[in-house]
Amino acid sequence: MAEPRRTTGTDKDDLDARDLAGVRLLIVEARFYDDIADALLAGAARAIEAAGGTYERVSVPGSLEVPPAIAIALEAAERAGKPFDGAVGLGCVIRGETLHFEIVSFESARAIMDLSVARRFPIGNGIITVDTDAQARERAQLDKGDKGGDAARAALALIRLKRRVG
Repeated sequence: MAEPRRTTGTDKDDLDARDLAGVRLLIVEARFYDDIADALLAGAARAIEAAGGTYERVSVPGSLEVPPAIAIALEAAERAGKPFDGAVGLGCVIRGETLHFEIVSFESARAIMDLSVARRFPIGNGIITVDTDAQARERAQLDKGDKGGDAARAALALIRLKRRVG
């Protein structure tokens, strides 16, 4: 007899909402580039809604503020008895002429990963790091890169995994 197929929550067959009943996510978006933030948010919202989930949104000025805002909101939601199942961090960092690009891109990614691993909490990182404004627009647009949607789908995949393995 063949052994039952075990899935991790990331298989192509797992793209439906069967394991996501009642899923509730937090979206924290950096608004430094408003038009890019709008596109990233539209993609994330569409992916969450397609999975049958709901979300709450918090806006912060820039990408470095995304990780602490996630941590603050998670703690507040837990205290209120309304915990989130996962989070999505959205933002954009465009390379400039100084080291600021490296600091913001590396530290925001590191802090999101540290928070996710330390708390065993699903977070999709949708902070795009690019060389030009044109690259940012290409990656953010729903009909092109849809990186906001990708980040939400990553968080949803981790939520599926967490629900399956406990």
